[in-house]
Amino acid sequence: MSTPTVTIDGQTVEFQPGQTILEVARAAGIYTIPTLCYMQGTKPTGSCRVCVVEVAGWRTLAPACATAATPGMVIQTETPRVNAARRNIISLMLASGNHNCLICEANGECELQALAYRFQVATPAFADPPGTKYYYEDNNSMIVRDFSKCVMCGRCVRACNERQVNLAIQIGYRGHHNKIVAKADKTYIESDCVFCGSCVQACPVGALLDKGAIGKGRPWELRTVRTTCPYCGVGCQLDLHVKGGKIVKVSGARMIPNEGRLCVKGRFGLGFVHHPERLKTPLIKKNGQLQEATWDEALDLVANKLKEIKAKHGAKTIGGWCSARITNEENYLFQKFMRAVVGSNHVDHCARL
Repeated sequence: MSTPTVTIDGQTVEFQPGQTILEVARAAGIYTIPTLCYMQGTKPTGSCRVCVVEVAGWRTLAPACATAATPGMVIQTETPRVNAARRNIISLMLASGNHNCLICEANGECELQALAYRFQVATPAFADPPGTKYYYEDNNSMIVRDFSKCVMCGRCVRACNERQVNLAIQIGYRGHHNKIVAKADKTYIESDCVFCGSCVQACPVGALLDKGAIGKGRPWELRTVRTTCPYCGVGCQLDLHVKGGKIVKVSGARMIPNEGRLCVKGRFGLGFVHHPERLKTPLIKKNGQLQEATWDEALDLVANKLKEIKAKHGAKTIGGWCSARITNEENYLFQKFMRAVVGSNHVDHCARL
C-alpha cells in the first residue's frame, strides 16, 4: 500500500493519516505557515486563524493546524489571498486591546509582535470598541494577568488542562464578552490554581507575566542557562534567564523528563539563590554561638560525633534523615552510607510528612 501524499507549494510530500496540514508541512521542513494559537502536544483549536492556507478546490481558506491532510490535496501557503487574510487577522488582534510594544514586558518575545513585523501590519485598521474595560489582576506574588493584551488564543487553557491537567482555567462567557476565567471568574488566588506557571510560559503575548521578572530585563538582555531543578529527584530541566549574574526568571526546558512542565517551586521558588540570608558556608557552634567554618572542619566534627555515639551507645542509636530536595542518586548514597558505614538501618525521608 503506497503512502498518501499532498502537494505543498509545488512540493510533493508524504504523510501519515491523521496528520494535520501544519504537521505535514513542518515534518517536510516547510515553515512558511505562521501560528499563534497552535501548541504542540495539545488538541488543535484553529481559533486564531493565522495559519490559514489555500487548498485547491476549496471555497474558503483552511486553518492548517486543525485541518487533516487528505490524499491529493494541493496546498498553497503564501498566496496573495492567504497573506491578505493573515494581515487582516493580525490587525484585528492588535486592535483588540492595549498592544503597545514600546512598554510591554513581552517586547522582543511576543509572537503577535513578530507576526505584525513579518506581515508589516503597522497600525490597526479597526478602532478599539468605545468604553471597553480590561481586567488587570495583580493580587498574588507570582502571576500578573493583563486582559488588555489577551488575544484569546486559548494556549493557557490547554497548557493548564491538557499538559498540567490542573483544570484551573477555562474560556468563559460568549461572543465579545468571552475571556479566560478561573473558577467562576475569580482571581487566581481564589481559584483552584496551583501556580505552576504553565499558563505564563504558554502565553504568546504579554497577557500573563512572571511578576518577579517585571522590569528586570528585556529578552535580548537575558542569557539562558540550562540546569536541573534543585527541589526533588525528578530532575526537571530548567532554563534560567540570567542578567548580570542574577536569575531573572525561570522557564521549563522542552526536553525530558518534564517537556516544559514545572511545579510552583521549580518556576517561582528560586529566590533563595540570591537571598541575603542564604547560608553559603558551614556553621559550627562555639561557646554557644554559631560561627563560620570550613567544610573540612564541619565534616570532621560530624564524623567524630558519629564515631563517639556509635562507640558509646551502638550504631542502632543513630538515625539518618534523607531529603526530597536532592537527587535519587544522592539519596541512594546516603542510605548506603547509613547501612554500610554507620551500620544502622534507621533511615527515613522527609516526604513522609
